[in-house]
Amino acid sequence: MIPRFDFGMDVRLIRNVRNDGTYPGEDRGQLLVRRGEIGCVYDVGTFLQDQLIYRVHFLAAGRTIGCREQELILATDPWLPNRFEFRDKVRSNKAFSVAGQVVVDVGATGEVEKVIKEHGQVFYHTRFGGRTLLVPEASLNQLEYGDQSPAISSG
Repeated sequence: MIPRFDFGMDVRLIRNVRNDGTYPGEDRGQLLVRRGEIGCVYDVGTFLQDQLIYRVHFLAAGRTIGCREQELILATDPWLPNRFEFRDKVRSNKAFSVAGQVVVDVGATGEVEKVIKEHGQVFYHTRFGGRTLLVPEASLNQLEYGDQSPAISSG
């Protein structure tokens, strides 16, 4: 196994990293470092003799965590940022229809189920009530704390 990244290299995290139970002082499942953050490689080791693990310090997050090679790219590689993450609450800024029928009104609240990056654009599988739609990022706004509205169309 030849490491792709070496000591002192700046790298970008391409997946959210949550506590798997090995990061002290944080709950299991807690988001440790968000995708897109840039860090510096401090060390390279192995796990179970077949996986390279990079110890990366993320200055903005104030954390040093272990990352697998497939979770990292060079900091200088192209990157498409996204505004929302899994389970983020969002509000539609457009009405959405299926087969000409409005199924989600403007201002309806939803929850992000998946982030999708394709062809230089960001989309989200977003759940509105009992329906999941593929929604472009520009059609969603952050739901403010305490903000409430109907999740689907009244019609």
